Amino acid sequence: MKLTSRVLIAAAFSFLAINLRAASEIVIAIRYLQAEGTSHSHVYLYREDGKFLRQLTSDNAGQDVDPVFAPDGETIVFSREKQGSPVEFWSVRPLGGEPAKLDSVPDWYEQTKTSPCFTNRDVSTVGESVSSATLSPEPSSPSLAGMMGGRRSYKAPDGSVELILREDPSDPDDRANGEKHGKHYVLRYLKTGIQADFGTLPGFFGAYEILHERQNPDRRFLLEGLLRVAFFGLHLNSTDGDTSFALDLNGPRFVRLSPNWAAPVPLPGEPAFLTLTENRYVPIPGTTKTANCSYIERWDAQLQKVRYARPKTAATFYGASMFRPERTPNVITIRQNVD
Repeated sequence: MKLTSRVLIAAAFSFLAINLRAASEIVIAIRYLQAEGTSHSHVYLYREDGKFLRQLTSDNAGQDVDPVFAPDGETIVFSREKQGSPVEFWSVRPLGGEPAKLDSVPDWYEQTKTSPCFTNRDVSTVGESVSSATLSPEPSSPSLAGMMGGRRSYKAPDGSVELILREDPSDPDDRANGEKHGKHYVLRYLKTGIQADFGTLPGFFGAYEILHERQNPDRRFLLEGLLRVAFFGLHLNSTDGDTSFALDLNGPRFVRLSPNWAAPVPLPGEPAFLTLTENRYVPIPGTTKTANCSYIERWDAQLQKVRYARPKTAATFYGASMFRPERTPNVITIRQNVD
């Protein structure tokens, strides 16, 4: 083969590699629960559309936790937790290769906090306990007596809609945080005057408290291009815990984000969001046992989702980070515990 041809082929492969990484990628630390022996958390890389790219770690000496993309996207740093030993810090490249143990943790890794999410939980409880395959405590909510004192309303920052949260004291369903609560809440389109009770909207199961961004409690709407949603939480029961819904303002309709709890994480500049999703009582393959599990999912403007995990598996989330070329911020991170 002529030298010129080899150079052209090498350049083509280099160009292809660059363009393959032009899409956002998400790195997940996840522990697949197995029937026998000790299961371990490893680091996996996915493309944003859900395509699995490669497994980046496989060492069973400990649990690989909290992978975070470096700001340039060229390196991923994660911690390795071994029972009875100090936490170790390792790095690996997204394209694969042997991970390298670090002598010290990079400043940027320590400074990277969990990205904002929508919740109604206390700051100290959002995302807690996922490393031990248990669910966080129930969301903290204002007392029903306080809510029944009068209606509350929230206008979208672009002036398009208003949500009027009102209860009927004579309606038994409005006296508790549970199924069918919120059917008298109102969605009003401000430019046309058209309005509808929540109970008449497709997908309505119940709505109690509107979720807010953890770092900015005044933010209650997620408006990004074609994505136009507000989020609501609802208590189910002591066994199933809580659940959350997206109110699609384009529909309008309700879409349940999980049979149990899910915390939405905005992707600024994109008509999409992630959720840290909790599923209770997931069957562990090969056994009669179940486990409380957690996953990362991505939702688009049509509220279609992809899950970053093997299908039909019981798994526990141990941290995730998304690298988004040419977006701000270019790294979105969800640590296993809130900073």
